[in-house]
Amino acid sequence: MARRPVFVPQPDGPAPVRTEQVEFTWHPGLSLSQKRQSIAALHHASREGLGLRSVLEISSKSPDAVGVALSAFNLTFCPPGRIRPLSVECAFQGSKVFADGGPFTDLFDATSRDAKRDERLQSSGRLTGFRFMDGRDWGLEPQSAFYDWLYLNALAGRPDLAAEVLRHEAFTDIEFNPEKSINCQAYSVALFASFSRARRLQQAMRDAESFLDVVSSRPVNNARQDDTLQGSLF
Repeated sequence: MARRPVFVPQPDGPAPVRTEQVEFTWHPGLSLSQKRQSIAALHHASREGLGLRSVLEISSKSPDAVGVALSAFNLTFCPPGRIRPLSVECAFQGSKVFADGGPFTDLFDATSRDAKRDERLQSSGRLTGFRFMDGRDWGLEPQSAFYDWLYLNALAGRPDLAAEVLRHEAFTDIEFNPEKSINCQAYSVALFASFSRARRLQQAMRDAESFLDVVSSRPVNNARQDDTLQGSLF
């Protein structure tokens, strides 16, 4: 058995996204068929345990073409000042600033896989923040804010994919392990859906400050952080 988070948009809830930990039968192995067996088991458990009828896997392993297209490795956008599109993954990795180096902006033109595996990301000391093409410095808090901002900007530019997202109730990423990672593309998709349904997406996407204001206005409930519990201690 294994456990993975399922991210449920809740535009009217205390947090914009509700995270549920779901236990399911894990199918070990690295092949695509084994990954998809695990995805099917996770989605079945989500239907049985949470009553969710439509769950979309967001990863390159997704059995749904939309889920594959929404992978941060595949989802691209073209920010102001750039001619060629880049993937969310390349934008994120190339914006990292470390104690001893970065940002390594040449990664904007790498493949997503090469960008994630670049040796400098492991040998440049501790991560201190992010700096994207606009020159704005982002800190490490709120957790996942910079990644979510990149992802939502990219998805906002793809109305075809955005429409598909809004057809689903919840989102998963079979590869995401909250013990090893903070950022999760499935959480970002759920956040996009929540903001869209609450009619706050346009406000959030106005600029970085507006995004941070919207994100900070409500508690966070993701796979590593649950601010909604703080109000129920007494």
